[in-house]
Amino acid sequence: MHYPLDFQETEQATIQEAIMILESRIRESDAYTSPADVKTFCRLQIAHERDEYFCCMYLDSQHRLIAFERLFRGTVDGAAVYPRVVVRRALEVNAAAVIFTHNHPSGIAEPSSADMRITTRLQEALKLVDVRVLDHVIVGTEGVYSMAESGRL
Repeated sequence: MHYPLDFQETEQATIQEAIMILESRIRESDAYTSPADVKTFCRLQIAHERDEYFCCMYLDSQHRLIAFERLFRGTVDGAAVYPRVVVRRALEVNAAAVIFTHNHPSGIAEPSSADMRITTRLQEALKLVDVRVLDHVIVGTEGVYSMAESGRL
């Protein structure tokens, strides 16, 4: 099932309200102990996008949300991701951990080999500055995939 790409004003308001509720729950609690909330939050943020977005959830040492940021925008089938930018931003916000998320405009949430490679590269880069990678969530209109839950992280 695909979400409509052009939401009506009332639908957009409802989505924004849901995002704010989930964001406050993630900010006030240990985000990683509620993967369902994280996956729902990520899905609401980017599932409807026509282009691919690579985003980061920057977390403090208690895994509470510091910031959710869309770092890279691509096209319908990919986005260039630069580890240097991810590391720099993690240091700027003083993050202790991160959760990556990106969408697949095709609707399929399964990770590609490129997704696995960039996750490994980012893990290696962030490890050098003591920032843990907790998950990489892939969002499609047909579902959400968690690399951590699937044992691939």
